[in-house]
Amino acid sequence: MEIAGKVAVVTGAAVGIGRAIAVRLGAAGASVVVADIDASGGQRTCELIGPSARFAQVDMRDDAAVAELMACQPQILVNNAGGGAVLTPCFPEASVARWTASLEVNLRAPMLSTQLALPGMRAAGGGTVVNVGSTAGVGFGPHVSPEYSAAKAALIRLTTTLTPLHASHGVRVNCVVPDWVATERGLRERDALPPDERGPALIPLETVTDAVVRFVEDESLTGRVLLLEREQEPHLLN
Repeated sequence: MEIAGKVAVVTGAAVGIGRAIAVRLGAAGASVVVADIDASGGQRTCELIGPSARFAQVDMRDDAAVAELMACQPQILVNNAGGGAVLTPCFPEASVARWTASLEVNLRAPMLSTQLALPGMRAAGGGTVVNVGSTAGVGFGPHVSPEYSAAKAALIRLTTTLTPLHASHGVRVNCVVPDWVATERGLRERDALPPDERGPALIPLETVTDAVVRFVEDESLTGRVLLLEREQEPHLLN
């Protein structure tokens, strides 16, 4: 799919990975809707992109707000919004409301966004959805935030199960699964660790944006999961 001239919605685009993806799509000629709850960060992302971008202040846990966002009928949807108390134990110590909030933003929000975007994509003859997962959702080892890991694992599975349902309409759904990424926050958190606990270099932001662009442009890829691990070449899991 050509990116130029398409409407692209990037959620969680005020900072970090989302901002980098939004800027990259804007540079490729897309009209980018920068969606985030953070107004100042979102406006800054729009400034970096230029006049082809607009900001939409959206709480991705608000169904009505998400429906209003998807009314722009994007041909490109990047479900990047997520996070939460990733480095703080939540389940089972925290309240139901707290760990449910993590499930809502990391799983329910991309499910709803995709559901609402699909009719417009079908009517337009095609479109593409790229989900941004996490290596926390891969494998069988422990993780400090099991609710976050479970949501990201489900997002990967959601990606692969949607493929046969929508491929006939020209709609492709893929998932990028990065390890720890070299965002400003990621670098601060790494640098706060003792040197012997920092591990390999973090994933460059460009590696993530390259993966998203690959999934948008390559029409042969659908239902695929691309794993981005530190000190490893990107590789498809399926």
